[in-house]
Amino acid sequence: MGHAYTPGLKVTDKLLVKKHRILPLKGDVIVKVGDKVSPDNVVARTLLPGNVVPLNVANKIGIPPEDIDSVMQKKVGDRIKAGEVVAHARPLFGLKFLGGSKCEATIDGTIESISHITGQVLQRGEPSPVEVKAYLKGEVIEVIPREGVVVACTAAFVQGIFGICGETFGELKVVTPDNGTVLDDKFIDSSLKGKVVVGGSLVTAAALRKAIDVGVRGIVVGGFDDKDLRDFLGKDIGVAITGSEDIGTTLVVTEGFGQINMALRTFELLKRHEGQMACINGATQIRAGVIRPEVVIPLEAGASIAGSNGSGEIEGLKVGSPVRVIRHPYFGRLGVVSDLPSPLQVLESESKARVLEVEFEGGLKAVIPRANVEMIEG
Repeated sequence: MGHAYTPGLKVTDKLLVKKHRILPLKGDVIVKVGDKVSPDNVVARTLLPGNVVPLNVANKIGIPPEDIDSVMQKKVGDRIKAGEVVAHARPLFGLKFLGGSKCEATIDGTIESISHITGQVLQRGEPSPVEVKAYLKGEVIEVIPREGVVVACTAAFVQGIFGICGETFGELKVVTPDNGTVLDDKFIDSSLKGKVVVGGSLVTAAALRKAIDVGVRGIVVGGFDDKDLRDFLGKDIGVAITGSEDIGTTLVVTEGFGQINMALRTFELLKRHEGQMACINGATQIRAGVIRPEVVIPLEAGASIAGSNGSGEIEGLKVGSPVRVIRHPYFGRLGVVSDLPSPLQVLESESKARVLEVEFEGGLKAVIPRANVEMIEG
């Protein structure tokens, strides 16, 4: 029987991680295949065109639009400075006491276009430099001319459920004694500046505020209160993508909302790599084109990229597969699949669905629709 699709959450000690680092517009790639890169190394750069600001020359000077060429002091492509005269009507009959009209640029940039129909000049602002950084500590394995690169590394890898803020990196530091301890502000001090902090079952609002104040780069924790999230961001996230927030500290939640112990397997993996560099990204999208927050811990240079498993292929559920329940009444609980009955079964709602049996810690077993679990991939 074919496997029904089951969403997977990767938690693994060794994986080939590949990241496409692509410019928003064509530009210059400044590394080559085989180059070793660090997270803050620039791999490509370009210039984003400045904003367009209209300037109604005909209206300001008081001429018909078709006569705009007779007053223009600048032509298309010329550079301009704010306050510089771009158009000037000579005094009537050449008599200075009758004055003349001037029109000045409102921004620094260039003349984009001159319209004989509207009498408007479009000013293009100065371009903005955009740089794309490597994000990972790894190796450039592919160059996409004028667009970007693919960076790869062999790494320990953890996917989260939800996150906020974008890419950052820092030394991994476990600050709670176990995976069930709440990460409150007593665990945060100035020694954690620049680090990626690992907590237990929940991070409090006070701890997050203190982490931001002392310069913590990132926090990885089991859960987070959704009310605290609304307070921090001033809005509900909904189903939009996160990652563009600017609160100063990236947050990766591994289990869900509320006080939920970080999976022991995840906590132990992070603890084993304490003191190493971790590259994290809180960007999340929970609708089509799912994006997971992640923690990437590049392994030492001796770990071979060529020999790592980069397929990421999901094998499907089987007896013994570790899973997390993602629906009430067992939401957030971890267990292993103990049985996979083939026939459809009637649920409490009287609908029919494929189910599985999960055995939780302590021996408790429950029959759950397969759509209500998430497989934890090793």
